[in-house]
Amino acid sequence: MTTEQPVSSRLSALDEDCLRISGHIVDVSPQAFRVAGLSPFVRLGDCISCPGDNGDEIGEVVRIEEGSLTVKPFGTRFTRPVKAPAHRMGPLTVAPAASWKGRAVNAFGMPCDGLGPLGRGDEERLADAPPPPALKRGRVKEPVRTGVKAIDIFTPLIKGQRIGIFAGSGVGKSTLMGMLARAKGFDTVVVALVGERGREVREFLEETMGGNLDRVVTVVATGDESPMMRRLAPKTAMSVAEFFRDRGENVLLIVDSVTRLAHAARDVALAAGEPPVARGYPPSVFSELPQLLERAGPGYEGSGTITGIFSVLVDGDDHNDPIADAIRGTLDGHIVLDRAIGEQGRFPAIDVLKSISRLADLSWAPQERELVTRLRAMISRFEDTRDLRLLGGYQRGGDTTLDQAVDLVPHIYDGLIQHPHDQTSAMPFEDLSRRLKQGLKPA
Repeated sequence: MTTEQPVSSRLSALDEDCLRISGHIVDVSPQAFRVAGLSPFVRLGDCISCPGDNGDEIGEVVRIEEGSLTVKPFGTRFTRPVKAPAHRMGPLTVAPAASWKGRAVNAFGMPCDGLGPLGRGDEERLADAPPPPALKRGRVKEPVRTGVKAIDIFTPLIKGQRIGIFAGSGVGKSTLMGMLARAKGFDTVVVALVGERGREVREFLEETMGGNLDRVVTVVATGDESPMMRRLAPKTAMSVAEFFRDRGENVLLIVDSVTRLAHAARDVALAAGEPPVARGYPPSVFSELPQLLERAGPGYEGSGTITGIFSVLVDGDDHNDPIADAIRGTLDGHIVLDRAIGEQGRFPAIDVLKSISRLADLSWAPQERELVTRLRAMISRFEDTRDLRLLGGYQRGGDTTLDQAVDLVPHIYDGLIQHPHDQTSAMPFEDLSRRLKQGLKPA
């Protein structure tokens, strides 16, 4: 009997000369299938292989009972009949290599861009690996300019930070993430497209990313793929990012979106028999998300970093959705996109009053911190009195602070507008100051 071996990213068949522990299928449903005879030999997360004329069909063990296993297949349709053989395999792994830059792969780490075979690295990495020990991780300290003025001024990023972009559908999350992916301060960019529309994948790579893919590794699991593939894709992307981080590189990891990952994890957990507890989400979803998010950040002292940007699709623009609320408490900051701001034609539609970076003090100089505090107060005063001004209740001269806000805030808003193909801003504070001076010049 062979010892347990991990499943490679190629999911190659085991050596036919070796003996394998096998069971057989006893039940098949649209969501999962059950296997008898393997319960004493597997663990949760192990894979099961079911051979057939058209190749092996792979599933993951999601529940273990004394007499049978519940297995969730990675394919959209499971075609094996009852009594078909099923073989034990180990946990899924990937073997990233430096040659992956510029390529697009699926959740198994197999090429899906039609550019030929993909090189394999020397080390197999678990797709569901644990994060580095907390006390052995490096400290975050180096600021990075993203080129997006609204972010670099109000919610600046630090290499190794994890931040979320929270928005409803159609407010500009993917466009903003494409702008951030072009930031100059990173050696490698890893993008996980989870549950995306199939037609948008090429658009994202060729237009949103501007076709600059030489340093980008893309992991794709489209919306028509199974929940297992959508659940696996961000884990594969995280393993790829960890590979480059351990080489000493500063990696930007973009996951679009974590909400679709949560939806896929919910489908898997319900198939395993878990009860829903919060708007249909089982408890394991709320423990699985932090396990993934904690893998981003600085690596061991002396290695590189993973700066994580995670988009969160808030259902019905409800920012208190259970998934959004759970993720917001795990990350190091959040950027909120507001539909009303987008409807005014101000893109990126960032609500600077609701957005925060918990590591901003590591980026701001003292005078910049004071300026941002004053700008926030001015914008808050402007927004709080919007209804009063529309009703004609505002008279100039009664409140000098409000007078200043009325004069400056519209120009601040104009100065923060930035379209995807605009030139990036290397000096955002200077650019905003120049815009304010232009706006206040007498006609």
